[in-house]
Amino acid sequence: MFPRHRYGSLAARLASAVAALALVAGCSSGPGSAEGGAFVAPPVPMAEPGTSSEGDLYMVVWDGYAENQWIAPFQQQSGCTVHAETAGSSDEMVADVKSGRYDVVSASGDASLRMIASGDVAPVDVSKVASYPQIYPTLKNRPWNSVDGVPYGIPQGRGANVLIYNKDKVNPAPTSLSAVFAPDPSAVGHVSVYDSPITIADAAVYLMQSQPALGITNPYALDQNQFADAVAVLTKQRSAVADYWPDTAAQQAAFAHGADTIGTGWQVVVNGLQGSGHKEIATAKPAGGTTGWSDTWMVSSTAKNLTCAYKWLDYVTSPTVNAQVAQYVGEAPANAQACALEAKFCAAYHAADESYWADVHMWVTPTAKCLDGRTGGCVAYPQWVAAWNRIKQQ
Repeated sequence: MFPRHRYGSLAARLASAVAALALVAGCSSGPGSAEGGAFVAPPVPMAEPGTSSEGDLYMVVWDGYAENQWIAPFQQQSGCTVHAETAGSSDEMVADVKSGRYDVVSASGDASLRMIASGDVAPVDVSKVASYPQIYPTLKNRPWNSVDGVPYGIPQGRGANVLIYNKDKVNPAPTSLSAVFAPDPSAVGHVSVYDSPITIADAAVYLMQSQPALGITNPYALDQNQFADAVAVLTKQRSAVADYWPDTAAQQAAFAHGADTIGTGWQVVVNGLQGSGHKEIATAKPAGGTTGWSDTWMVSSTAKNLTCAYKWLDYVTSPTVNAQVAQYVGEAPANAQACALEAKFCAAYHAADESYWADVHMWVTPTAKCLDGRTGGCVAYPQWVAAWNRIKQQ
């Protein structure tokens, strides 16, 4: 069974993820809490493969990560039948994994820590994944995919949140995040913004550049005053926003119809627009920094098909397949050897250019214990959720 999309109410699935928010908010020491700036994971045993394929593999993935062109060969090689569903948001993924129905999830950094905190994903034995040594070192053992040096998955790739704009309607070309947080009057009512609490981090990066006296050094580690300032930026921006896009299909449609002329988004949206003839759509990486994402293949702590899961982890992050997936979705591949196969593509996506990624702040779930090591406490993700809902209701 190949990936299928789901539509309709998410209320039931999202309600089941509330407990994960509470765990990430924890201020006391112990499992599922943050202590001294370091996350303390619950005692979940490491996932280990068996000796034979179970025959099935259930996955919840981002759109584009489980397409027929690489699932079909995998099924033939592994003897594992893939049952994949796509999720439209990180909140959906958190809720879906909590259901216990899936073996594998392609988690972004704004979801992975929540899954670890709730005990819904397990540490991964990277020695059982042949492609792991080929992964760029700067994507391994990061705050979003490991705890205390223990890996919780295999990196898939990374991408920067870029400025997307209509060249015919936006002049001069935008160069920084001020183009969306302090937009030109001509753009008012046509600004496109990602519908997620993690967008508060974009406002924090903007403040890092425009108001350095606030002392923000990590956009996911905001004290109450810094958080209030970031929320104020988004509240002020509200009147300029055309729509808060829930998924890439919605953003692509809004730009295609001309409702949106500028915003922040992902390269895959631009690929789709340009591929369908919208040559007026362009991108720019914001000068001074931006947010970004690095996706990780993680294994459910209740996975019933661990042998097939490990076969998939190795297959999808192998050089050839990792290159194929990266090109399809528009991201820099995680496997360094993928760039030997697709040098031009890797150069365009800055896969090996660490200077490009130096000011890209990868998504990490905010916790009550400041991720930058400060004492005094920071605003945890549940408060980001509440604030985001208030912003949209303005």
